[in-house]
Amino acid sequence: MTANGDDFTARLMDDMDPTLLDFVKTKVNSFIKWDLVRFFYENPHTADTVENIAKYAGRNADAVKPELEDLVESGIMGKKVMENTAIYSLATDEEMRALVDQFILACEDRHFRVKAVYHIIRGMR
Repeated sequence: MTANGDDFTARLMDDMDPTLLDFVKTKVNSFIKWDLVRFFYENPHTADTVENIAKYAGRNADAVKPELEDLVESGIMGKKVMENTAIYSLATDEEMRALVDQFILACEDRHFRVKAVYHIIRGMR
């Protein structure tokens, strides 16, 4: 593909709500994070360990742990340590929860999902 084709594709894929584009590029920038955000959106009162969250998400705990930590750093998730065990839950910040809601609702649109997948794959390079 030519450079002009790459530019066209990038312009087309960047045609998203700027807030959601930033959310995908900086916070939910992996498929595991996307799965975790969806899981916690669907189970907003869940507070659990890495091992259990990984099991519910159908993922390996070793792969999930650094992704959960990134989500904590970005403010999407909260983390408490109880009896030397980390417990993760969806952040209580209303603004962040609204952004998560906005992202998940946008994911109902196939075109949005294609663009989000494009940005995640592009970010993996």
